[in-house]
Amino acid sequence: MNDASISARGWTLTLRVSALFALIACLVVAGLGWYLYGSAREALELRADQALIGRVEHFRNLMHDLYNVEQMEQRPALFESMMGNEQDVRIFRRRGEPPFIQSNPDHLTPPAMKPAPVGTPLTTADLVSAVRADGVHIRWVSALAEVGRGQGQADTVENAAAYVMVQEAAMLRSYRWRIAGAAAAAVLLTALLGFLLLRRGLRPLLEMSRRAEQITPDHLSMRLEQDGMPQELRRVALSFNAMLDRLEAGYEHLSQFSGDLAHEIRTPINVLMGQSQVALGQRRAPEEYEQLLESNLEELQRLSRIVENIMFLAQADHATLAVDCAALDLREELGKIADYFEGIADERGMRFELDAQGVCHANLVMWRRAVSNLAINAVRYGEANSTVRIVAHGDDNHGSRIVVENRSTETTPHTMARMFDRFYRGDRSRSAYTESNGLGLAIVKAIMALHRGTATVECPQPGWIRFTLTFPGISRP
Repeated sequence: MNDASISARGWTLTLRVSALFALIACLVVAGLGWYLYGSAREALELRADQALIGRVEHFRNLMHDLYNVEQMEQRPALFESMMGNEQDVRIFRRRGEPPFIQSNPDHLTPPAMKPAPVGTPLTTADLVSAVRADGVHIRWVSALAEVGRGQGQADTVENAAAYVMVQEAAMLRSYRWRIAGAAAAAVLLTALLGFLLLRRGLRPLLEMSRRAEQITPDHLSMRLEQDGMPQELRRVALSFNAMLDRLEAGYEHLSQFSGDLAHEIRTPINVLMGQSQVALGQRRAPEEYEQLLESNLEELQRLSRIVENIMFLAQADHATLAVDCAALDLREELGKIADYFEGIADERGMRFELDAQGVCHANLVMWRRAVSNLAINAVRYGEANSTVRIVAHGDDNHGSRIVVENRSTETTPHTMARMFDRFYRGDRSRSAYTESNGLGLAIVKAIMALHRGTATVECPQPGWIRFTLTFPGISRP
């Protein structure tokens, strides 16, 4: 599968991560800009409020120094020159009368306000907010002031003022566009840089995929490169290579198993075919046909044993066998096995030496099959006129241990390493004599795996071979 077909199905990892980086950058920049925008707006509103309050307080002080209201009416330009913006509003009137001085370019209608009493300083709590038709915010305030106090009859004048935030609105509008531009630039720049960096950073992953495409059943020995890889990808390569090691070993084991199985089945089939063809070559006496059938029956029984053993191993590999364990008396059960094989051992001048005590928790049928395979293996491959030692001990807590050892001069480290392999027979001449199919020790290993135990082989001293079966004890809650 090439890069074009991958891209056709959806976005690549580089594009996805780049898009996520761009989205994160957009959210961060937009969020930061919005926070700064809010802070700037609050600062501008606070400055406008303070400016409005300061001007109104200045008007109150100025009116306090006048002699009467007529002086204000005669000099309205004095108050109009103190306006902040051209759109600001100034309204002076007596209570209940029309304004005698008014500056309201946009003809704004004052909202309902309660004037601050005479002598009470203004605060931001006295301000009233409104919004113009075009969305510009307006801050209103109203306060009472005395004109000509201490010089005859004093007049009370209401001063209503408004600050139209035109400049602030234009400044905030420009700031919003700057935030949008910064967010867009951050998205584009982050997406571009993220794409370039990710493309370069993920290049080892692309090399790994190309290397993996070259691994086929004919090239299972190929492995992924680990040198120069980032730490994260190096771990992936190690795990992948370990998996390939297991697959290669399993594939080789399966190939060897298939070859050995074909060889084992081919021999009895050839014998059956050869004997049958010879018998059919000419008419024979009934006794000869009976001998032929007996010989064929032996070969068929051999095939049946091979098939039965293979089926057992297949079930054990897939853990489809339920193991029901019970307490077994080691001395009693091992004594039965030694008595059973005593006749075969006598034929080779061999004898059993038994030392057993305690109990073992295992499935009786499987346990007997495993130990019997070790016993017959010792009789078949042990030296003639020697002793087969069986030592066993066990309890509920620590489990049990069964040791079967005998003399054997043909044992080497290489043969011991492969003794539990299926269809492996180190001594071909003896296997032909004993009709072994090389599955006995493999079955022992499978039985021990079903019991969560172990089966090992070692050479305790020159000329001796020892098999050890270790069964776990009863697990306590």
